[in-house]
Amino acid sequence: MRLEGRVAVITGGASGIGFASTLRFLQEGAYVVIADYNASTGEATVAAAREQGFENVDFIRVDVAKETDVEAMIARAVDRFGGVDIVFNNAGVTGAIGPLTETAVEDWDFTFDINVKGVFLGIKHAARVMRAARKGGVIINTSSMGGLCGDAGPLAYSAAKAAVINLTRSAAIELAPDCIRVNAICPGFIATPLSAGGPDISTAEREFATKQPWPEAGAADDVAGAALFLASDDAAFVTGESLVVDGGLLAAGPGVSKEIPEVAGRNLKIAGIHKGSIGEDHELRMLEA
Repeated sequence: MRLEGRVAVITGGASGIGFASTLRFLQEGAYVVIADYNASTGEATVAAAREQGFENVDFIRVDVAKETDVEAMIARAVDRFGGVDIVFNNAGVTGAIGPLTETAVEDWDFTFDINVKGVFLGIKHAARVMRAARKGGVIINTSSMGGLCGDAGPLAYSAAKAAVINLTRSAAIELAPDCIRVNAICPGFIATPLSAGGPDISTAEREFATKQPWPEAGAADDVAGAALFLASDDAAFVTGESLVVDGGLLAAGPGVSKEIPEVAGRNLKIAGIHKGSIGEDHELRMLEA
């Protein structure tokens, strides 16, 4: 019960890493506010938690790129459970995928709005409440292995995740006098619906396991365990750090960019992504997928 009695807010808490972290935090005694853009999965996550006997859980629909939504998210935790001790800024998107010269500005902005501005807003409003309460606190941000090297993911995504790492360091320095710890997690290949492009993650699990030294694909629970460590008193002297959870992939030196398609099929749903020079047959196959 390492988080007994503490109030946690988890963005993107209704799927993948967020869902696993929600359940892990509840199991460790926390009160949890799930913040997610998808209302149906958010309510389903609350129902799943209550079926397991956890009543101290709530849901609020949030667009992390909107400051009023993030402010309301923190206010919900205060109103519902009396305060905020932990904020896990986990929500994110793959965003724009494509060559640098073909990336549309609106797609770059979309990627940074969710992955960077959303983290900034989470830190800002969490810190305000934590400072006022004078009890310290914990802020965790989801970055990526892609933010640590230039050849580990799509360009816009990797740039955004690198920004999260330095934002984490800067915030940790500023908030240290208030005893608010700020750290980041940098996952590698984690098999989730987001990384797999759909609910069936079995293909991603098999593929990811071949791309890293560790013989098994990373799971959402692996990242949830890292988040639990950073949220707990076991990490009481840890701040400004980026904890890599990647099965040794970064140590091995990824060459991911060589395998990234010009535009991933799942991202065609994002309005305005420039499809560049994709051939007609290839584009049709992606649309059918």
